[in-house]
Amino acid sequence: MLSIIMPMLNEAKALPSTLAALESQTSNIELILVDGGSSDQSVAIALQEGVKVLSSTAGRARQMNLGAEHTKGEYLLFLHADTRLPAHFESFIRAALTQHQWGRFDVAISGQHPMLKVISFMMNWRSRWSGIATGDQALFMRRTAFAAVGGFPEQDLMEDIEISQRLKRLGKPACLRQKVLTSGRRWQQNGVWRTIWLMWRLRFAYWRGVSPTHLARRYR
Repeated sequence: MLSIIMPMLNEAKALPSTLAALESQTSNIELILVDGGSSDQSVAIALQEGVKVLSSTAGRARQMNLGAEHTKGEYLLFLHADTRLPAHFESFIRAALTQHQWGRFDVAISGQHPMLKVISFMMNWRSRWSGIATGDQALFMRRTAFAAVGGFPEQDLMEDIEISQRLKRLGKPACLRQKVLTSGRRWQQNGVWRTIWLMWRLRFAYWRGVSPTHLARRYR
């Protein structure tokens, strides 16, 4: 079985379309949503669709670890609530995990700004070159690999970067060229160039050893 773990916090706008897309594609797949204390209708929407919802304190890493604890699947997929999977994603994941311990998809970013295509291209190229994946790329892995690295480090930011570094010790990732489509809302709300500059500064600071808690405050 493939288990999908989706952390959420105030995702009422994105959730209906995400759940509808999953329902149209999935069979024999377990889906668990982990809410970090939403104040909107996220939980009500999920329950109305018959999806299992767990409650957690806020923190994406903490939410994903809790969700993984309550799943039964041999394979785990960690999906953001504003991200759409490609058609036949299950077969791609199963095929990849016969050869690899973990992997991710290429990503495309929705939105009209022409730089979003450049950004997604660079994200995919950098990930393929470095072996480091981001949560926007829909990380997937064997349950045994997840357990071997101790799950996501429960830090306030860059948990996807850190688990990628740990998973690399088990083997190279499967870098699938099929694309997930993630929302460009962050880029549109804050400005594309401003967001690019912020993310590069945060990554460089993390590489230099700055605390994820301090970086999370800067990010917010």
